[in-house]
Amino acid sequence: MKAVTWQGPRDMQVTDVPDPVLVDPTDAIVRVTSTGLCGSDLHLYEPLAPFMTPGDVVGHEPMGVVEEVGSDVSTLKRGDRVVVPFNVSCGTCWTCSQGLHSQCETTQNRDQGTGAGLFGYSKLYGQVPGGQAEAMRVPFADHLPIVVPEGPSDDRFLYLSDVLPTAWQGVQYADVPEGGSLLVLGAGPIGDMAARIALLRGLQVIVVDLVPERLARVAARGADVIDLAQVGADAVADLVRERTNGRGTDAVIDAVGLEAHGSRTVTAMHKAVGFLPKRLGQKVMETAGVDRMAALYQAIECVRRGGTISISGVYGGAADPMPMLQLFDKQIQLRMGQANVRRWSDDILGVLQQDEDVLGVEDFATHRLPLSDAPSAYATFQQKDDGMVKTIFRP
Repeated sequence: MKAVTWQGPRDMQVTDVPDPVLVDPTDAIVRVTSTGLCGSDLHLYEPLAPFMTPGDVVGHEPMGVVEEVGSDVSTLKRGDRVVVPFNVSCGTCWTCSQGLHSQCETTQNRDQGTGAGLFGYSKLYGQVPGGQAEAMRVPFADHLPIVVPEGPSDDRFLYLSDVLPTAWQGVQYADVPEGGSLLVLGAGPIGDMAARIALLRGLQVIVVDLVPERLARVAARGADVIDLAQVGADAVADLVRERTNGRGTDAVIDAVGLEAHGSRTVTAMHKAVGFLPKRLGQKVMETAGVDRMAALYQAIECVRRGGTISISGVYGGAADPMPMLQLFDKQIQLRMGQANVRRWSDDILGVLQQDEDVLGVEDFATHRLPLSDAPSAYATFQQKDDGMVKTIFRP
C-alpha cells in the first residue's frame, strides 16, 4: 500500500509499505478514507528528527472503514465507519478510567519516559505506524475507535481524531468563568477551533496570530483579533489589557508551542540537531533541548492575575527556562498535556450530530489533496504559504 514516510529532516515521501495485518486478537484493520496533516507533524519534519527512523509511517488524524477485526473483538464489525484517536489507549487501565487516555498505562513508553503511544509519532511515543496511509492497524478495537454514523461527509467527523478534542480540552482546561474572557495565541487549526468552541460557549475571545488569512477565519466567526505582524510582540499585552478592563484575560490558550517565532538561536539549534548523528541528537534533545518560548512568555504576560494558562501547543525541550518569579507573583495556574481524546469524544460527537454545523467543521479544511501530494503539502504548511491552515489527504 501507499503511505507517507519520514526519510530524513524535511524529507517526507510517499512510498510502498507492507499492508497492515492483525497482530493481536483485539486489533482491527481500517481502510483510511480521510487523514489530516497536523501542526504536530511538522515537529517530526525537523525538531524531533533524532527520534525518527527512515521509513516511519507518519500521521495521526485518520478515519475510515473497518475491513477486518480480530477474533476477540466483540463491539466493532466489518463495515463500521470509524475515527481513530491519535492516542493509542486501551480504555480499560487505571489512567484511562480516570479520563487520562494520553497517559494510558498499557501503552506508556517507559523506556523513553513518555506517556501513551501515539500513531505515527516517533520512537518517543512507540513508533506506531500512522494514518497517512491507505490502511492501518488499530489496536484495542473494542475501546479505541469512535464509531460515527453514515451520511455526513468525512469532514463532519474527521477532526474527532485530534483537532476537536485537543481544542476542546484546551478550553476545558482554561476554566474560563461564565461570560469571561479568553486569549488564544495562534490561529492554526487548534487555535482556530478553540476559538470557535469558546465563542459557542458565549466567551469573549481574542486571537493573536501573524498570518492574515488565519486571522480572517477567526474574525469571521466573531473573535476579536490582533495581528502580531502589524503591532509587534511588545504591544500585545497592552492591547489585551485595553480590551479587558485593564486586567488581562481570565485565561490564555497557548496553541503555538515550540513552533513559536521569536528566537533565531533556538531555530538554528533545532535545524542543527536534526542533522546530528541520531544518538547524539537524541541526547541533546533529552537533556539540553530548548524550545522557542515566545508564545508561552506572551501568555504569562497577558493573563490576568489569578488566571489560567492552558497549553495545547506541543513543547519538547528538557531545559526550557521558565519565569518562576512572574508565575508565582501573578498566581497563575498552568494546565497542559496531550489531549485525552476518548475523555471528550462522546461530548463532542453530540455537538457534531446536530443538524446545524455549529463549529463549521465541514468547511474547516483549506486544502483537500491526494496522498501523493503530501511531500509538497508539508513544505507549504511549514512555510504557512498558499493560505494553508488545514489539509486533508484522501488516500
